[in-house]
Amino acid sequence: MPVTETITRAEAGSSQIAKRYRLSVVYPRVLAGRVVELGSSSVVVGRKVTQPDGIRLEHPTVSRKHLAIHWDPGAGRHFAVELGSRNGSTLNGTAVHSTPRLLEDNAVLRLGDVFAVYEVGTGAWPDDPAVDRDAIVGDSFAMQEVRGRVGRMAADPSPVLIIGESGAGKERIASELHRLSKRKGACITLNCAALSATLIESQLFGHVRGAFTGAKQASEGFFAAADGGTLFLDEIGELPLDLQPKLLRAIESGEVTAVGSTRSRIVDVRIVAATNRDLPQEVEQGRFRRDLLARLSLWLLEVPPIRRRRADILGWLDRLAKQWSRQRERELETIEVSAPAVATIIHAAWPDNLRGLNRLVHELAHLDASPVAREVLPPWLLMGEGAGQGAESAMPQPVAKPNAKHRTRPSREEFVAVLERVGYSVRAAARELGRDRKQIKRWIAMYDVKMP
Repeated sequence: MPVTETITRAEAGSSQIAKRYRLSVVYPRVLAGRVVELGSSSVVVGRKVTQPDGIRLEHPTVSRKHLAIHWDPGAGRHFAVELGSRNGSTLNGTAVHSTPRLLEDNAVLRLGDVFAVYEVGTGAWPDDPAVDRDAIVGDSFAMQEVRGRVGRMAADPSPVLIIGESGAGKERIASELHRLSKRKGACITLNCAALSATLIESQLFGHVRGAFTGAKQASEGFFAAADGGTLFLDEIGELPLDLQPKLLRAIESGEVTAVGSTRSRIVDVRIVAATNRDLPQEVEQGRFRRDLLARLSLWLLEVPPIRRRRADILGWLDRLAKQWSRQRERELETIEVSAPAVATIIHAAWPDNLRGLNRLVHELAHLDASPVAREVLPPWLLMGEGAGQGAESAMPQPVAKPNAKHRTRPSREEFVAVLERVGYSVRAAARELGRDRKQIKRWIAMYDVKMP
């Protein structure tokens, strides 16, 4: 049974939401796609375990009883504990031992050469089967929630603000919102960063002939072109401040006035905007209007970056490899990757998101080696261009006991490493760091360490 927690989510319309916890196996290919729901009882993961208190992973690198996943009802969290396996376990690239390790959402567990992603879902926005899974791709909880939100938003005419990093897939979502809305007009895409600073108003609202130098003929503008449909304003954070009041008026009144004209025109346009900027911060710094932000974000949709949906990374590699193959009429269907290479790929931060994955596929598709070894991955990935925390090549080093004459305060990472090593014992941490227990407790509070 899913574990139920009481949390506050006003948008879900209920204070009682059943959180879901699961392990999604992503590698090797023979096990990929297997999803195991976790409940409020402890389970053992291994090659020779039985249900209902076991998760069986039949792979030669997995021990008979490899890893235990415990539920702590007091903390309301899952913890991982190593069971003395032959090939060991890692959590986010660092070794798991007999001391319980806290499992956070999107954590990557490695058991031998088997990789699985631990996920937490709120259940507030269940996946919507009407949403095209080729448009909004992924089986992770994060993308299921995105599809659930898109399905709910699509039929409503209110504006939608999509926020997310560059390359996260915002334009695909805007197109799917338009398709599901069943609006009869076109979906017009406008990149606000590409608009001419001097002609932006006429590009948006149109102009009459002779309105300015070079206006040899009238133009209807993007709002009129999207009449009856959807206007997707990409990179809305780049819109000049002096034009923002006119955009706000057009959205609120449904009227646009062409440059040089004295007559307004009624248009029926659904606005979808997108940005990778922090618009609330832009408002505080005077670069974006608060009233426009409030109007644009009647529906707010966050697209998580790739590093927050690690369960989908290897699936995206296969999908992009097929696209690469079709475009070149080649026979390549998949890219086989070794376990060490998977460790590097799945732990990377992917600052360019899907563009970065596409770049990787382009480079790997030209290699003859199969499976791809870690050593032949492109240098920009191996050198840690945005490498995520916990890359397996960088195991944590033990914290040296401070010299009595130079008792410097440990960093948060060093402090947490000590706590994990001593099983979160305040007494043992004080002894190892050469401090009294009151100081250890002060550091726990200062660093906001969640004690199991």
